[in-house]
Amino acid sequence: MMLDIYNIIGGIGAAIVIVAYFATQRGRLSASHWLFPFANLLGAFMIVFSLFADWNLPSFIVEVFWIFISCYGLWRSLRQG
Repeated sequence: MMLDIYNIIGGIGAAIVIVAYFATQRGRLSASHWLFPFANLLGAFMIVFSLFADWNLPSFIVEVFWIFISCYGLWRSLRQG
């Protein structure tokens, strides 16, 4: 595996999603807190960026849905104040 900017950014994005999920499972981050959907949104965009170097349609589909769901969660969280 070549370690280029696409893999670095995609790896960081994956780490962000994993850490946010683990923090939620540990009770350190609430799923209703704006930071949870924001972290998922950021991570998903970074993973999509990595797909430009090594295209994978199923991964792209998952990440696009992850982005939409994260946007909904972020909007809902910020709306509740």
